[in-house]
Amino acid sequence: MSLTRRHAAASLAALPLTFAATGTAEARRRPRPRPGRRTTVYIAGDSTAATKLPSAAPETGWGMALPFFLWDDRSAVANHAVNGRSSKSFYDEGLLTPILTAIRPGDLLLVQFGHNDEKTEDPARGTDPRTTYPQYLRLYLDGARERGAHPVLLTSVERRMFDAAGNAQPTHGAYPDAVRRLARAEGVPLLDIQASSIELWQRLGPEATQGYFNWLAPGESPNYPAGRQDNTHFQPHGAIEVARLVARELAARRVLRPRDLRRLDAAIPDGWITW
Repeated sequence: MSLTRRHAAASLAALPLTFAATGTAEARRRPRPRPGRRTTVYIAGDSTAATKLPSAAPETGWGMALPFFLWDDRSAVANHAVNGRSSKSFYDEGLLTPILTAIRPGDLLLVQFGHNDEKTEDPARGTDPRTTYPQYLRLYLDGARERGAHPVLLTSVERRMFDAAGNAQPTHGAYPDAVRRLARAEGVPLLDIQASSIELWQRLGPEATQGYFNWLAPGESPNYPAGRQDNTHFQPHGAIEVARLVARELAARRVLRPRDLRRLDAAIPDGWITW
């Protein structure tokens, strides 16, 4: 599987950057990558961010689209997100270890878990938002900081869920607030993707959001001959828009410098991914 960036390079390279300013408290906490080398952005997360196999196409993780919003010569993305993992199972299975082995001073570690932490009936994955969830997330923060890298917490991207009146509904219970509290307590940047994504789904509405999620008619994809109605995972267009939310938050929280990011409202052309 490859991400065909050459299709977008010419059109994106000429576009100016947009950058959102933040308050002085965020500015004091802004990670400062070491000059003269590329910053690697590591992702630890679940299936909403993960790189997908061709057998899952067109299901697409937002981590696959994030490189389009970063300049190649300044930043690289190392997407370690894995389907079905929670903050607990990712750690218990040793999936954090290769990240901490490779990560270097000045690199970033984006941490987004919650979808599978909510599965409390599964002892291998479920966590309690008041206790074990923040306890496990601290292991990611501590591991990155011990190596001179900069951890960043993300609330979980929202599912596609609407009430009868067409209002987008939150689905993650107490988990997003647990991440917000932990970010404040630990003094690490917070990308509130739960809030920004539910706002986006509300603006688009029930019908339009089907094109962002992995909703497929029978016969539309050979991987899903009977069709699919998936309100959690994304099609390529949805992955792009969630990655755009992540990039905007990276800019707004001053986690990355303005020069590290492309113009955030740029369109990504069709065919950006090949399976």
